[in-house]
Amino acid sequence: MLQIIVKLIGVLLVLCGIILIYDARIITKKFFGFGDQNDGACGLKILGFIISIAGGLIVYFV
Repeated sequence: MLQIIVKLIGVLLVLCGIILIYDARIITKKFFGFGDQNDGACGLKILGFIISIAGGLIVYFV
């Protein structure tokens, strides 16, 4: 039962990471108000990539 819960958490992490990657510019425009949106979008894409990799590793190894 615990294994299923941990895999579900990993899948949710992958999902959140992919959403951050694809909607980074929209999220940057909505929540952040600084001038250079390219840096903010790039940072969110990198964060989404790291979260996706972490979730994928959880799913793979559990």
